[in-house]
Amino acid sequence: MKKFLMVALGGTVAGVVATTQIAAPLLAQEAAKTENVYEQLDLFGDIFERIRAQYVEEVDSSDLIEAAINGMLTSLDPHSSYLSPKDALKMREQTRGEFGGLGIEVTQEDGFVKVVSPIDGTPADEAGVEAGDFITHVDGESLLGLALDDAVELMRGPVGSEIVITVVREGEQEPFDVSIVRDTIELTVVRSRIEGDTVVLRLSTFNEQTYPKMKEAIEEQVEKAGGIENVNGFVIDLRNNPGGLLNQAIAVSDAFLEEGEIVSTRGRDADDGDRVNATPGDLSMGKPLVVLINGGSASASEIVAGALQDHRRAVVIGTKSFGKGSVQTVMPLRGDGAMRLTTARYYTPSGRSIQALGVSPDIIVAQPPIRPESEEEEDTPRRLLRSEADLRGSLNNDSLTEDQIKQIEEDRAKAEKSAELRDEDYQLAYAIDILKGLSALGPND
Repeated sequence: MKKFLMVALGGTVAGVVATTQIAAPLLAQEAAKTENVYEQLDLFGDIFERIRAQYVEEVDSSDLIEAAINGMLTSLDPHSSYLSPKDALKMREQTRGEFGGLGIEVTQEDGFVKVVSPIDGTPADEAGVEAGDFITHVDGESLLGLALDDAVELMRGPVGSEIVITVVREGEQEPFDVSIVRDTIELTVVRSRIEGDTVVLRLSTFNEQTYPKMKEAIEEQVEKAGGIENVNGFVIDLRNNPGGLLNQAIAVSDAFLEEGEIVSTRGRDADDGDRVNATPGDLSMGKPLVVLINGGSASASEIVAGALQDHRRAVVIGTKSFGKGSVQTVMPLRGDGAMRLTTARYYTPSGRSIQALGVSPDIIVAQPPIRPESEEEEDTPRRLLRSEADLRGSLNNDSLTEDQIKQIEEDRAKAEKSAELRDEDYQLAYAIDILKGLSALGPND
């Protein structure tokens, strides 16, 4: 017994000695790493002081520090960044979907800001701003050479404040000033309409309004169609949707799923992973779905497309999506600033990561390039197609009633209208044709 105790004690002592021998080098390595970090911070302090003292022009210390912080974050990946108090406020406004502004969609052309279209009922619309107008000055300050974001920033401001924009319009000989009072602008995140028997839902971004607005749009269009029985399916248009809030992507996906996983996220620590499942209830009442995507569909858009595709709930049409499969967490910082940090990757229900790969459509359909009008208006005459009904003295159809003939003519008119859509938006027309085919097959019982 004593012998056994001695052996056990000896083993314990040996274990303690071995642990100490292994732990000591590890502790030394950690201490060396910590010391190296402090040396690097000292180096940063030296460079900071040299710049402040010797740079050719006087610099603002806070600007230097913000630039250093942002450089540290942007070196990690393209989506991590520092948000100054001003940028953090702008981001919060965008996710809420409203801000103080004029109410115009703009682009840039020839160095000036060009109005794509005024938003209905906004200050710009009421002041007479028109699509195609060029805005050359804001409150007398030229916009020539400014980046589009900087030009837009000049036009934003407190609700109720006045702004004077200088406009150049085709047909007007001289530029003229337009005075506008800024108001709260609500972004149109969801647009909806009926094409034939199909409800088309256009989602432009994922902010706090996306799901509730989409739900309203579905109810409105179904009522307009005279009930869900008169709807053959839904097209969810996510083309050029850059993403946004993760919780809104989950809500939109859940709106068309009865059960199953929607998305999972995995961070640096495996224990920090999360899975989100669908809840019962389908806003589309089980009707067929087509999702439209392209290279501008990113992040939250890819979550929706991937979830509906993996569950075989929707046919995905278009071209490969952008491939942003990472999750950013916005962390508030002192002084009203914030840090956007990549904290996880997300995965579709089948367990695939979209990062850098994107969502591949079930059916690849590219949008044909717009042909110049000169090519469309060729002199080659089109051959006129004639039918039996055009022939003089042709027999009438005696097997159909007048109501049946009327219904056939109405159906034909719908088909012709749908065909015209191909010239305007080929991808959308293709999606609607897919839904027509699925509807013609009937339910799979």
